[in-house]
Amino acid sequence: MDLLAHAARLEPHLSVVRPTGLQRYPVVVQMHDCSGVNATQFRYAEAARDIGCAAVVLDSFAPLGISRPEAKATVCTGLRFRGDQRAVDLVATLKWLTRQPWADPDNIVVAGWSHGAWAAMEALAGSADEALEARALLSRLRAAILFYPYAGAASHTYRQGWGPHRPKVYACLAGRDMVVGRVAPARTFQRLRDDGLDVRILDLPDAGHCFDDPETNALFARYSPCLAEQARRFYLDALAEASAKPGPRLAFSR
Repeated sequence: MDLLAHAARLEPHLSVVRPTGLQRYPVVVQMHDCSGVNATQFRYAEAARDIGCAAVVLDSFAPLGISRPEAKATVCTGLRFRGDQRAVDLVATLKWLTRQPWADPDNIVVAGWSHGAWAAMEALAGSADEALEARALLSRLRAAILFYPYAGAASHTYRQGWGPHRPKVYACLAGRDMVVGRVAPARTFQRLRDDGLDVRILDLPDAGHCFDDPETNALFARYSPCLAEQARRFYLDALAEASAKPGPRLAFSR
């Protein structure tokens, strides 16, 4: 895989939200859910900017010409573009970041929602023949922030772990998630704990899938303003901790 060529295809669809200034900033790469980029992604990005981080909202669908209705009909149903196929988008974006003067190359986090979290996890799971450049880029990730990730049979993290990659893990689990469930993600994160990774979990028993997205109309999904605020604070606290920036702390379960 030519990462620079792939990054060039993605670049027109990378939206950067960052503080004004000339210094290098901690960066979070945001990977949207299976329905595509929407306003919720930019609300998270703006919140990251407000605590001094740069956010890159990565649109994986636009380069492929996948519309929002098409994404809901095909990606959300598992018919096309699974997490392992999307994983290279993260690696290519990490390569792109090495050439950005505003990005701190040693202070990068990935955040993913549902399908985006699955893709991030697939990138970290990798394979035995993973290219050395990809492995080196992924090894620089300080943390992975994962909201209601898919971790079912097509996911590789539970079976093989993340190999040499050791980012901190911040996971948000939704107790009433009727899309990806809670059991499979919880089991997967326990696997990572058993492998020695630092895993922090925000467990929301009353949350359903996409509970933090007011635009959601997904089946079995319902927006909750109160729970969305908890998720936002969890996200910001994870960024602050991962980038060693001062900020309020939440109580994480271990």
